[in-house]
Parts: sequence; C-alpha cells; structure tokens
Amino acid sequence: MTVTDAARTSWEPGQALRTADPELADLLSAEAERRASGLQLLAGENQATAAVLEALAGPLVDKYAEGYPGHRHHTGCAVADATELLAVSRARALFGAAHANVQPRSGTAAMLAAFAALLRPGDTVLAMSLEHGGHLSCGSRANFSGRWFDVIGYGVREEDGRIDLDQVRELARRHRPKAIVAGSISYPRHPDWAAFRAIADEVDAFLVATAAQVTGLVAAGLAPSPVPYADVVVGATHKLLRGPRGGLLLCTAELAERVDRAVFPFSQGGAAMNEVAAKAVAFAQAAAPEFGAYIRRAVDGARVLAERLGESGARPLTGGTDTHLVTADVGPLGLTGAQAERRCAAVGLMLGKCALPFDPAPTAETSGIRLGTGTAAAIGLGPTELAEVGSLIGALLSGGEPGPVAARVRELARGRSAEAVR
Repeated sequence: MTVTDAARTSWEPGQALRTADPELADLLSAEAERRASGLQLLAGENQATAAVLEALAGPLVDKYAEGYPGHRHHTGCAVADATELLAVSRARALFGAAHANVQPRSGTAAMLAAFAALLRPGDTVLAMSLEHGGHLSCGSRANFSGRWFDVIGYGVREEDGRIDLDQVRELARRHRPKAIVAGSISYPRHPDWAAFRAIADEVDAFLVATAAQVTGLVAAGLAPSPVPYADVVVGATHKLLRGPRGGLLLCTAELAERVDRAVFPFSQGGAAMNEVAAKAVAFAQAAAPEFGAYIRRAVDGARVLAERLGESGARPLTGGTDTHLVTADVGPLGLTGAQAERRCAAVGLMLGKCALPFDPAPTAETSGIRLGTGTAAAIGLGPTELAEVGSLIGALLSGGEPGPVAARVRELARGRSAEAVR
C-alpha cells in the first residue's frame, strides 16, 4: 500500500482488544464504520497511511525517552535516539530547514513552544484575528496566547477577502510587535511570506509562520514555502501530510537551541516516541513522487468543489482556493453554517461550520462552512468526483431530498475506497 492508497477501508479490533475490552472494541468498530460509510470533508482531518499506523502501534509506544538524542534522562534510548535523528534529518531535507524539532504533540503545543522561544509574557504579537481565520493559539483569551501576550489582530479586505497587507504594515508600525504571525486555519489562498518578512524586518520583529494547514502542500512543492522567510515555522504532521496527529517546528540554526529548550523542558516532558517514529514515516512518504500526485489531486479537487458550491448559490470566499481548503458563505442559501453542517452530517457528509470575516451571524451559528479535500483525495477521489460532491452539497443545502444524496455519498465512500487499494 502506498502513500496515496486508502490506509483502512475496513477495520476490526484484534482478539486481544476484543477480549480485554469488548465495550471499547465496539466503539472503535463503530468509528471505522462511520468513516467507511461517509465522506470526511473536515479540513483538519485526514486518513493516516497504513505504515504510519503500524509505527504508532510499534515497540516505541511505551518507551520513555525524556530529553534529546544523546542527552536522555533514561537509559536504553539508543533506538529512540536513532529514530528521532532519522525523523529530524528527514524533516530538514523535506522542508529545506536548518533545524527541526519533531517532539511537539500538536500544532498548538508547537505554537506554545515557538512563542516561549521568542517572547516573554506581556510582549506584543501581531496575528490574524480569530474572526478572520486566525487560530485559537494566536490570540484567543481562552488560550495561553491571549492570556500571556498582547495580541493585535489583522484581517482581510471586505471587498475581496484577501489579507490586507496595508493594514498589517500599519498595525506593525503602530504597535511595534515583538513577533508577527503569518498564516491561518481557514484562509484558502497562499500567504505572501516575503511581504510578511519585509514588514517584520521593518519593525525588527520575529516572523512566525503558522503553516499547519499547508504543511503537506509545502512538502509537495505545491505551495510557497515559509521556511526561507520565517524565523520559526509551526507545522502539523496530520492534515495533508497524512502522518500522526502532532506538531513540527522548523527554525533557523541561530534559534535551534532556544526552540528545543522551549519544547523540552519548558512545555513538554518525554516525547511520545511512537509518534516521532510515525512522523519519520510520514516525512519519508511525503518525499515520494506519488505524494505530489496525491496533493495535486486534493488541490484540483478543492478548486472544482469551490466552483460547484458557487454554482449552487453559496459564496466561496476569495472566489475560490489555492489549496485543499474551501470556505464558503451559505447565507445566500438561507442557512447558517451550523444548519448546513447538521444537514450534511445527516447524509454522511462531514464538514464544519466556520465563522466568516465580517460575519453577521452569532459565533455558535456562523454564516460559513469550511471543507478540506485531504481525506477525499486519500481514498481516491479526484476532481471529477469532488465536482459531483460539490453538486450534491449544493442540492442538499438548496432543499433537495436527502435520501438520494445519502445513497450516493455511501457509493462514493465505499466504491472509491475499494478501488484505491486494488
């Protein structure tokens, strides 16, 4: 099975789990069935490859390896050291980075470490506002970032939905932030990393790239890389990279020691070595030629998906997408994002409600939906199928009968999954 194959079209618990905990085994079987009978269009999810799953369940799953290779706090770490060094070397080669830290357990944990390496509590940070697509770890008052730092938000232009670089520059000059964060979780266009670098240099600020959504695109060479421009890049190894849920930090050689110490011992204890091993697998698979074909399928599929949603009466933000992300306003269809999410979930189409820039709807309801094509591409769906999916969503949200849509969704999920592993 290759990186472009479906990792699991069916799954059943083994005898050990069935015997030890039949209740949990039933729950996991139900989750496998849910995935196999519907289409996962959640932008933050993907389907890990079979090789990644095997590494996660391997003998490093319970190895305690606190510290870094050659400097562990426990004995018996020779294999753990070699595994981490392999993951680091593969990450550096894949992204062209001077230094990589593969220990963060999530993208948010990686962002915490990036801030800890560069900032002190009370420092000013300029980041994309949450209302315009920023992440919780870049300014939410419910998160460390909004509690420990003075976060100033920038946004997009109302007329076209594109990042307002003039506003970014004006805010940077006015507030003189210690760090500028470029990137978001729902902006469907490529950030202008060079422009952000120029603004950061003008005010003597660090540039942090939050690239969790585009890590896989950058790995495949299908998105501009932030590595040549950012002081620290925060990535994720799930999503389009198809690795384990986890974070990744890339940085300059000058910041390597600060970044490493911000991960351990400041914000984490011992690394999850099975996750580090699975990350090493994902980096190797992302370097393979077929990974580029997979990413191209996801990007091309997202573009036609956005087109069909637009034809249905929804309004794709920025008029389309450069990535695997599609964010669309469903207000023109007389729905809130939450209503659209529930209507789609009822027929096996899993997507997420999404607050939009200048959104008049309450946060709990929103006016938008956010979709991603990573999982669909992983099970073999290409532009032709995703164009159909866009039409199915449009018909459903326009008041069409759910029964035929649900039946077709099951056919697409099961039929293409089976074809992907032949």
